[in-house]
Amino acid sequence: MPAGPDICPLLEEAVLYDSSAIESKKRIRILDVSVDRVSLAEAAEIFEALLRTEACSLIVTPNSEILWNAAKDAGLKAILNDADLVIPDGIGLVYASRVIGSPLAERVTGIDFLDAALRRLAETGESIYLLGSAPGVAEKAAQHMRARYPALRVAGVRHGYYKPEEEAAIVEEINESGAVFLCAALGSPKQERFIHTHREALRVRAAIGVGGSLDVWAGVQKRAPAFFRDHGLEWLYRLARQPARIKRVLVLPLFMLRVFAGNRR
Repeated sequence: MPAGPDICPLLEEAVLYDSSAIESKKRIRILDVSVDRVSLAEAAEIFEALLRTEACSLIVTPNSEILWNAAKDAGLKAILNDADLVIPDGIGLVYASRVIGSPLAERVTGIDFLDAALRRLAETGESIYLLGSAPGVAEKAAQHMRARYPALRVAGVRHGYYKPEEEAAIVEEINESGAVFLCAALGSPKQERFIHTHREALRVRAAIGVGGSLDVWAGVQKRAPAFFRDHGLEWLYRLARQPARIKRVLVLPLFMLRVFAGNRR
């Protein structure tokens, strides 16, 4: 396999996909937000089923920071609860699920899920549109994606630095590209709001907000080494590299305190 960014190899065995996967998924509620109890393989199975539906399905990847913000932002909470697939991205959600007595199967990071989705698209010949990050980043990410999956079709790319009045034209550009999957790396909650706002107009079959994943694919940012990921310490690695993230990191203990408090009622 061609060299590329540090993305975990996924789904080594073929999975038989069935639309019943959507109906059979189980959800728990953390801070009044529904989260799907899915493994990576199960999330990929649901993704396959969503691509067979007619409307634009919304996939979100909340971590503890996003759920903390949703607790203070009714609009964001409503968007998360309206999603078709809510992937538990963040070790805080795993800890919280244990506190409430409904343990999640595993932490499923957005970047790992995206890798699984790219593999599936490369196998079927369907295409993806990349929206977000700084100018030039989406193009680099697309190059690395195609290096990893030579059969992958990237229908279009666009950076995330645009004015609100440009959104309608961006939606039209995405539609004209013929992509079935939209990957929006605009940061939360902008990416979730963009997809939710234009959900009816978008002709893709599924759309996901992936935060900084395109930066990792492009090589602009490095992903935490496997040791940190495997032990739920990715936040520590990021903090060591970017001390300015301290305010964001402090959300995790506050989030857990709120979960504990809510569970004692």
